[in-house]
Amino acid sequence: MEQHRAVVVGAGIGGLTAAIALRDRGWDVTVVERATGLAPVGAGIALAPNALRALDVIGLGDRIRDLAAWQGDGGMRRPDGRWLCRTDARAAAARFGGPLVLLHRATLVDLLTAALPAGTVATATPAALTDPGDTHRPARVTTPDGELEAELVVAADGIRSAVRTDLFPDHPGPRYAGFTTWRVVVPAPERPFAPHETWGPARLWGSQPLKDGRVYAYAMAAAPAGAHARDGEKAELLRLFGDWHQPVPAILDAADESAVLRHDVHHLIDPLPAFHRGRTALLGDAAHAMQPTLGQGGNQAVEDAVVLAHHAGGLPVPAALAAYTADRLPRTTAIVRKAAHAGRLALLSARPAVALRDTAMTAVSRFGPGLVLRGFDGIADWSPPIAGAAAIVS
Repeated sequence: MEQHRAVVVGAGIGGLTAAIALRDRGWDVTVVERATGLAPVGAGIALAPNALRALDVIGLGDRIRDLAAWQGDGGMRRPDGRWLCRTDARAAAARFGGPLVLLHRATLVDLLTAALPAGTVATATPAALTDPGDTHRPARVTTPDGELEAELVVAADGIRSAVRTDLFPDHPGPRYAGFTTWRVVVPAPERPFAPHETWGPARLWGSQPLKDGRVYAYAMAAAPAGAHARDGEKAELLRLFGDWHQPVPAILDAADESAVLRHDVHHLIDPLPAFHRGRTALLGDAAHAMQPTLGQGGNQAVEDAVVLAHHAGGLPVPAALAAYTADRLPRTTAIVRKAAHAGRLALLSARPAVALRDTAMTAVSRFGPGLVLRGFDGIADWSPPIAGAAAIVS
């Protein structure tokens, strides 16, 4: 069987997963990454059962399930510590067919990188799409080392994707969602705690234990775009969350200023007309950047990767990419919108609206964790397409 070439632009979680999945379907894959190394930007990532089933396709699902730390209950709280609603790890696993796994992004990147042959990923290699290709000609990517020609180009180059702009220059691109986020990983406090998200007026805090004994904490707050604290982001977090319930103050005490990451949130609330053009496909944040409120950004990139490889393993490339768009565009558009709705709910600021939200959450929790978890029906219960036996054709 003739081996065909794919170039993946971007060595994040989605790009690396796509490279593994395409190799498993018989492709010769090169990954080009602008950064000088593969240390990921970010702290933790939550992999839901939908992404874990996608990772089963490339043989990594069970290795990541072994890292699951959440075994008991958790839920949502008010800043004073009162529980608004409860969730349960066993109920979630039963409903969606597996656990939710929180791990450091670096751990996931290491696992993905180790599944690729040495030399597959070229770092310090910025790339530009010079030709998206079509039915009769290959796609072309230019790097400092020269031009790469390929039957398939996968653009996993993030929310500010240059390839997306090349393919769809009239699209408005990402929009500011109205809030910023902070993330940090710290040693676990002495007193154990249940995983939680705490919602206050226009603010949110989450504390989640990792299997390695550390805690992944994240926060959100309404803020002008581009704002930063003059005295440091830890000081800003102390102002916003320092008087909230434990373990929030203990986590902040343990945080080192240099380890606190702050990023404004942008999303592609305006959907693209397609996730491909010619022989070039968009994947992950390049295609459908979403708010982090559902924890699905990385999960959807993993889904994209295995679905793309599935179609690219059995159809001519232009037809495969049309099938990829047909599969992924409606699903991710709905999740982007649902995440935006969750963001508006989480960051309500008016006291009457916050009180109504909290009362509704408390009422829902009285019916048990099943009703709380129902919001992830159609998301976390997704399964990848079944691989066929067809060979690659160009």
